[in-house]
Amino acid sequence: MAERIDRDQVIGFRLSGHGLDQRVPVADLVDAAACCGIQNSPPWAGPIAFHARVDGVTPDLVDEAVAARDLLLTWSMRGAPYYVPTADAGVFTAGVLPTTERALRHFIPGVECSVDRLGMSVTEAVDRAEAAVREVLAGRSMAITELGVESAAVIAPGLSTERLRVWEAEGPHAKGQSIGEAVVHFCLRILALRQVVCFAPRTGNKAPFVFTEEWLPRPTVAIDGTAARAELLRRHLRCYGPTTPASFAWWLGVSTGDACLWWDLLEPELVEVDFGGPRWMLARDLDILRAATVPVGVRLLPPRDPYLQIRDRATLVDPSRHREVWKTVGDPGTVLVDGELVGTWRSRKAGRNLQVTFRGFGPLGDATRKRLAVEAEHVARVRGASTVSVEGLDVVPGE
Repeated sequence: MAERIDRDQVIGFRLSGHGLDQRVPVADLVDAAACCGIQNSPPWAGPIAFHARVDGVTPDLVDEAVAARDLLLTWSMRGAPYYVPTADAGVFTAGVLPTTERALRHFIPGVECSVDRLGMSVTEAVDRAEAAVREVLAGRSMAITELGVESAAVIAPGLSTERLRVWEAEGPHAKGQSIGEAVVHFCLRILALRQVVCFAPRTGNKAPFVFTEEWLPRPTVAIDGTAARAELLRRHLRCYGPTTPASFAWWLGVSTGDACLWWDLLEPELVEVDFGGPRWMLARDLDILRAATVPVGVRLLPPRDPYLQIRDRATLVDPSRHREVWKTVGDPGTVLVDGELVGTWRSRKAGRNLQVTFRGFGPLGDATRKRLAVEAEHVARVRGASTVSVEGLDVVPGE
């Protein structure tokens, strides 16, 4: 019979896996991204997620780590932009890369209508995009719009008359954008997983694309796809375990059926536990799970913080609150107090002031409100604000 695990153990285990039990020194900034990466969407979310895990972090320090090639900003799980340690780039690129046509279509939803009109497989589209991007991007850094336009133009002469007609027609994704440009945009997510392209540090509101092999002064640590997939699943299990193949598939961006390519690799390393049904984790982590306790502390997690990127949402917060935390568009940040999600927060920056608005799921004690006001001040500094105004707490920052 599988060992029964309780919620406090799971919450404590996952928070420690995500580095949310205690902040590490800023010298360990890169290591904080090693667990399961740090998602950076919206663009200011990454530094806030680092702040939840690292003492004294600033956006400049994150950019400096990218410029120094210690951190890599690239598309990874679910086609989202992530900060990952450059030394682990293979785990978060080759380890994510779908290997079948069906899996590619699932990973980049929206591309199928365009490639089907073209009479083209996703695999063919990605291969054509790679050849064009290699020609266009060499020695340059380019915003996605510019890269899409020029790459689509390079691909066009090699298409049949019928395909060219569709390729140059306006597509459904953006006004004035051709179907060909849209296909290139979709394919860039797969090219990032092939380690063809990555992002250079953001300039203004845009992070330009560069060739990975030109951006990095030395090749990333070589790792084959099988080893990369196995290591990616190990890291997922440490952050999100105990879990299921379906939950892993959702996090990765593939179907449950395709997730067996990863899951089967680790079957000898897994142990089943009972957490509201059968779940699995690494056998080597079972003692850590047994001893896990819920940590004390306050964090303002940004929208789409890695801790929240999970299918098992009922463990994190009551289902009645799910629509407040996970929205189709415009997710709020979440308020984490002593291991529990107790509310949401939103911010709006005007000049040098950051306005933070809290919405609690229930009453918050005086001590908690004061701790949150202090944390709002810290978040404001990370956002580059010199002052902060707080709504929803009835506490004046600095008191």
